[in-house]
Amino acid sequence: MNDFKILIVDDEAPQREILSGFLEKKKFHTKQARNVATALAFLKADHFDLIFTDFRMPGGTGVELLQEVKMNNPETAVVLMTAFGTIEGAVAAMKAGAYDYLTKPVDLEEVLLLIRRAAERRNLISENRLLKEQLAGRYSFEGIVSQSGAMQGVLSTAVRVAQSRASVLIRGESGTGKELIARAIHFNSERKTKPFLAVNCAALNENLLESELFGHEKGAFTGAEKARRGRFELADGGTLFLDEIGDISLPVQVKLLRVLQEQQFERVGGSESIRVDVRMLAATNKNLEQMIARGAFREDLLYRLNVVTINIPPLRDRRDDIAPLLESALERFSAENGSKKVAFSREAWNHLLRYDYPGNVRELENIIQRAVVLSRGEFITTEELPPSVQSLKPEQDIAESSGHLTLPERVERLEKEMVTEALRISGNNQSKAAAALGISERNLRYKLRKWGVK
Repeated sequence: MNDFKILIVDDEAPQREILSGFLEKKKFHTKQARNVATALAFLKADHFDLIFTDFRMPGGTGVELLQEVKMNNPETAVVLMTAFGTIEGAVAAMKAGAYDYLTKPVDLEEVLLLIRRAAERRNLISENRLLKEQLAGRYSFEGIVSQSGAMQGVLSTAVRVAQSRASVLIRGESGTGKELIARAIHFNSERKTKPFLAVNCAALNENLLESELFGHEKGAFTGAEKARRGRFELADGGTLFLDEIGDISLPVQVKLLRVLQEQQFERVGGSESIRVDVRMLAATNKNLEQMIARGAFREDLLYRLNVVTINIPPLRDRRDDIAPLLESALERFSAENGSKKVAFSREAWNHLLRYDYPGNVRELENIIQRAVVLSRGEFITTEELPPSVQSLKPEQDIAESSGHLTLPERVERLEKEMVTEALRISGNNQSKAAAALGISERNLRYKLRKWGVK
């Protein structure tokens, strides 16, 4: 813990010297201040992990220093020391935000134990901050791989709705990335520092789902040996994402509607109303309108859920995204497998571009992960691809997997694939790619701008 910095604040020099000398021998970095003003000056010039401060000093008390630290250096732990150790003083200090409370003369072994705890706290704070930064980066809109016009429209809507408090209903087939969009909305909203909790409604029966969402009181049902908070309470101030909302039973839909309308609910088996501030994001791959027609879904709940609706098209309808998704998945899974450097063979690449991916992005990622694991050389070949992809023969025309397209659309699709392949082979060198394609570099850049390819 050589990087652990400690500030000792006490108007009595002998007390400062004893504590500082002991800690310096233990290889800690310490600094001494004789009053609150000097301590605040040190805090402006440097960062400290822990402060030991006397409770009573001329020109300012330890509690006043604590209050200043909490406003300007909230991650710094403050320990109050006093010769007037009383329960009332300890309670007041802890309420004011003190990390701990010591009575003079301080027990030096107790000081060491307290420092170790404070160091663990600092490490947890650092890890938590790093995790949040990684999550924010991972779920940024810029980090979502897409270049098709359809997905650009989806992201444009998501960016605009992120800063609002509106409920959002995300619709699309299984595997299209509905939860990814939901997380991006949360981590780009004012709630990003608060919890994001996801619940797969299809994975739980009615009773379990109700308890999962709203919590339960002790004895509410067989096996409820103690009270439990539900996801709504745990997500207070943040975002709750309900996936497969079409699988929720009608009784649970009634309780869900009340939360959306009034921001309050009761636990299962309870009578006390609990108020929360939770933003609701929901997703489904079902036709909720058809479910309403047959009485399986509440119309008023749908209106509450889809203040804003985001429709994510299936991958087969945005084929421009297939190539960049393949490259992104290959890079990610290669890194996860010990930086195993592999590339697609031309034949495997053509097969992967032609495949329709009925399981959408999730299936694409599973195919590439499998291929990376099974590959034996520098290239992924058709042998590492599943039978459904292998069955697409090289001589098949791309139009066979998209018979609904017009001739100009088919030609443009083939042109995009040839350009993508040329850029891949050339390592994204536009001059080399243009030469390989037999067109000018200016023409290539025009096409890339036209397709919105960065």
